[in-house]
Amino acid sequence: MAVMKVIEVMANSEKSWEDATKKAVAHAAKSVKYIKSAFVQSQSVVVTDGEVEEFRVNVKITFEVK
Repeated sequence: MAVMKVIEVMANSEKSWEDATKKAVAHAAKSVKYIKSAFVQSQSVVVTDGEVEEFRVNVKITFEVK
């Protein structure tokens, strides 16, 4: 039986939500091993003068505890 743990990470990108998600996982992977999945819990954008400036995601990352 595996023991799993979930952490929550927020990230942003000027390109896309997909890029922000990749940044969240990459950042978590610097200090967490055995990442198994990522769930995008929420998405939002920052709007300035009627234009999207930044994409933001709140990601739940699941990893195995060994």
